[in-house]
Amino acid sequence: MRVRPVKLIARYLLVVVLMGIAAGCGGSPPTRPPAPTVVAGAPAATSPATPSAAPGGCDPWASLRPSDVEGPAIAGIRRRGFLVAGVDLNSYLWGSADPATGEIVGFDIDIVWAIARGILGPGARVKFVTMSPDQRVARILAKDVDVMVRTMTITCQRKAEVAFSTVYFRSGQQLVVPKGSPVRAFDAGLRGRRVCVGAGTTAVDVLAQANLGAIVDLADNHLDCLVRLQEGQTDAILTHGSLAAGLAAQDPMISVLEPRLDETLYGVAMNPNDTDLVRRVNGILEDYRAGGTAGPWMVSYRKWLATNLSDPNAAPPPARYSD
Repeated sequence: MRVRPVKLIARYLLVVVLMGIAAGCGGSPPTRPPAPTVVAGAPAATSPATPSAAPGGCDPWASLRPSDVEGPAIAGIRRRGFLVAGVDLNSYLWGSADPATGEIVGFDIDIVWAIARGILGPGARVKFVTMSPDQRVARILAKDVDVMVRTMTITCQRKAEVAFSTVYFRSGQQLVVPKGSPVRAFDAGLRGRRVCVGAGTTAVDVLAQANLGAIVDLADNHLDCLVRLQEGQTDAILTHGSLAAGLAAQDPMISVLEPRLDETLYGVAMNPNDTDLVRRVNGILEDYRAGGTAGPWMVSYRKWLATNLSDPNAAPPPARYSD
C-alpha cells in the first residue's frame, strides 16, 4: 500500500520519541528551559462557569488548597537540584520533540517548566521521563517521578490511588476517522468495525460502556493508532478531542467527529504522600491561570492549541479546593 507523506511524519516522530525515552529514563543530565515565547493576538477569554460537585462524595475538581510550606517532597527536589517530570512525547501540541531542535515542547511541557521554576527558581532544570499511559500510576507510586504532566484525566478511581492538582484543562472523548469514512458518529454504525484506543486510557472505558459492538483495537498510545488508521488496519480512533486535534494537525486526511462524548479533566498527578508538593503545585497553577489574555495559560494556549481547537471562549478552568 502506498504510504501518504504524513505517515512519514508520524514515523519520524516515533523515532524521536524513542530517542526521548532513552534520554529521559537514562542517566543524561536534565535540560534547561527554552526561551519563553509570547504570542500576540489572542481572542478575548470568558470565565467558565463554576463546576458543580460530583455525586457520590468524589469531586474530581477538588484538590488541596495552595501553600508555600516546604515539606519533605519539596525539600527533596531542592536537594536534588532538578524536577523529575513524567511526560508524553507522542502527543503533538501537548508533548513532543521538535524535529528541528530536539527540544521537548508543548502545552503540557510549558506547565512542567512553570512548576520547575516555581520550586527551583528561574534557572530550574527538568529531567523528562517518558512512558505509556498504562504505566503512569505505577511510576507515580514508585516515586520514579515528582509530577506527571501527561494529559492525565482525573477520575475518582485514579484519585483513590494518586493525588491530583486542580484542573488545568478540559477536554472530552471524540472519534477520529479517515475523510470519506462511512463512520459518521459514535453510534451503532461502529458495529463490527475496529476502533483503536490507547491502553490505560479512559477511552477504553468509554468504548466498553457504550456497548456498540465495535472491535477494540488496543495500542500503546494514540500515535500508534494514527499509524494503524493510515495503514487501513483500524477504522477509527477514540481519544481526547485535545489529542485528536494534534493528530489532525499531522494528517489532513482525517476528520475529528463532533460532538464530544464526555468531559475529561486534566490534572497534574503526584504521589499521595507528597501533600506539600500538591499544595505548592496548586499555588503555581493559581499564578499560571492568572493574568487574563496575557497570562501564562492563555499564552501557551494560543501558541499550541488555539489554531486546531478553535475555541473562542478558551480560558483556564476554575480552581476548587477540598479543604
